[in-house]
Amino acid sequence: MIEVENLHKSFGDAHVLKGITTSFEKGKTNLIIGQSGSGKTVFMKCLLGLVVPDEGTISYDGRMFSKLSGREKRDLRQDMGMVFQGSALFDSMTVEENVMFPMDMFTHQSRSEMEDRVNIVLKRVNLIDAHKKYPAEISGGMQKRVAIARAIVMNPKYLFCDEPNSGLDPKTAILIDNLIHEITKEFDIITVINSHDMNSVMEIGEKIIFLQHGIKEWEGTKDEIFKTDNKAVTNFVYSSELFKKVRQMYIEERN
Repeated sequence: MIEVENLHKSFGDAHVLKGITTSFEKGKTNLIIGQSGSGKTVFMKCLLGLVVPDEGTISYDGRMFSKLSGREKRDLRQDMGMVFQGSALFDSMTVEENVMFPMDMFTHQSRSEMEDRVNIVLKRVNLIDAHKKYPAEISGGMQKRVAIARAIVMNPKYLFCDEPNSGLDPKTAILIDNLIHEITKEFDIITVINSHDMNSVMEIGEKIIFLQHGIKEWEGTKDEIFKTDNKAVTNFVYSSELFKKVRQMYIEERN
């Protein structure tokens, strides 16, 4: 479990995170939602250890990050996988080389051992014949799957995804959502996703945290989000006519 207690972060006069307390459980897809400027990105950077909070604590399975030694922090980061918003693949590397990169950097495995592991994770994300292709030669959806394969190649305990559906068409976005959800369950990892996509929230949001102006305004499940009377949440979630209709259908089904 990742436990966050009273997290604060400021940059100059801008108080970005204001006392966030929450937790993320193993084997669940946890979504952080909110408008631009709500603090989602800074919050995730704190979870990744890339930004040091001014106040508060973050613990990973009982290990408080601020109390760890430099070596222990490096070891913890090797337990983290990251899927970046734009996939962040190396253009000059093949798919196979991109996925192998973390192992090449942080392990002492032989080339054949690394190739075996790459084959396993590429098969898991349904990319069997793309090993020797370069990112420019594959679709955006395939690039995202390569990014997921790279994120799980080191068998992480924690998977972080920053807007994983950004730039994808709706059908491909659903496939990526389902893949992340399946991997979370299959490997029993803690997955935290930054998203503005309400389709993702309703598809895989087992726990949802809504941030507004750096405050945790609401948290709950994808079912509970239909029942909340929190105006900040409903204004964000039901800003489109589609979700207004979905909510009305939900209410009618339960009356």
